[in-house]
Amino acid sequence: MTEQKKSFEEAYSRLEQILEKMNSNTVSLDESIKLYEEADKLIQHCQGRLTEAEQKVEILLKNRDGSLVLNEKEQPTRQEFSPQKTFV
Repeated sequence: MTEQKKSFEEAYSRLEQILEKMNSNTVSLDESIKLYEEADKLIQHCQGRLTEAEQKVEILLKNRDGSLVLNEKEQPTRQEFSPQKTFV
């Protein structure tokens, strides 16, 4: 499965496996380099997925009029969820 089709959880799990293997001191230099290259691609993939998720959350935080509610630090604020509201 390519990195692009892996879920965040699959990529993160593979990163943990690579780290464990590299920390075991049982891999050759050549294998370490290959693992490092794979880990670098997985890290980029995970960062991309996290950025995507952050953008989706920002969209969900927007007001109905389309403006984003920001706090004093210019970060999106959370709004209380009210299941009693009805939408027309």
